[in-house]
Amino acid sequence: MITDARVFQDEFVPSDVVHRDAEINYLSSTLRPITDGDPIEPVCLFGPSGTGKTCLARYTVEQLREEVIDLNTQYVNCWEDHSRFKTLYRILDGIGKTLNIHRQSTPTDVLLDRLRDYEGAPYVVILDEVDQLEDKDLLYDLRRIRNLNLLLIANDETELFAHLDERVASRLQPCTRISFDTYGDDELASILQDRVRWGLRPDVITDAQLRDIADAAAGDARIAIGVLRVAARTASRNDANAIHEEHIEAAVAEAKAEIKRKTEEKLTHHQQVLYDIITERGEVAPGTLYEAYAERVDDPKTKRTMRNYLQKMEHYNLITAVGNDGGREYHLRG
Repeated sequence: MITDARVFQDEFVPSDVVHRDAEINYLSSTLRPITDGDPIEPVCLFGPSGTGKTCLARYTVEQLREEVIDLNTQYVNCWEDHSRFKTLYRILDGIGKTLNIHRQSTPTDVLLDRLRDYEGAPYVVILDEVDQLEDKDLLYDLRRIRNLNLLLIANDETELFAHLDERVASRLQPCTRISFDTYGDDELASILQDRVRWGLRPDVITDAQLRDIADAAAGDARIAIGVLRVAARTASRNDANAIHEEHIEAAVAEAKAEIKRKTEEKLTHHQQVLYDIITERGEVAPGTLYEAYAERVDDPKTKRTMRNYLQKMEHYNLITAVGNDGGREYHLRG
């Protein structure tokens, strides 16, 4: 039944991105000066999870590579590489400048100096989940490097800028902003039709079933593609000739659980401690949460940073906040 499993993976970038023509055209025109060797202002992509920000950024940069002979690119997931050292290392790795850098002993200033000394082809770096950077002052340093062109991806513009100090915020203020809305059911069904065409045998799922999957995904392409993947996998394991309604019904819960598990695995140590406390208590007020968190870690972050962590977990449907600032409580999301 499955002819190409790659098209159902999170990192897959399709040869054609649908239902984001306006965003692609805007980003492409913003990157156009790079084709003439000119730098650009940072580009910020904002929107909820599952709206195609990462896919579109990687797709558009790949299109740019076809036009520019001398161009370097790198993708960095700042949730995985969230420390100053790890982010710089990944950026340097994209231009082959990590020789003799040792994770245990090389100061981060050495990495930054090496990046500053770069005089090669224009370099486009995608910083995904940029709000997860532990040291956001790094954005100030990166902004000042010649030939380095930044694409920054985050869920919410207000939240990102709220956690930047004035110096960093002023550097990023001129950035080009591109906003992403959640997909409609018709758009999600169309996206799924492409994945079916690329990755499944013909006639194994109906358009009506794809609409049902789109409806269950509530605008989130990650969930929609995840449900299709799980349903196809289940049908294959059962030696079914087609995907049936019972496969889809079971796949909805399983796909959401898979996504939740992957998100939990990405949590940093401090985020995990906060998440564990909320899980244990069921509901907890911010002040009580911070006190419990501070008792469990050796180097507690500030309350402002804690709020940033909690907002991120809200965006990814791990927790939910109930009430206003004065009477807010955090709950584990069911």
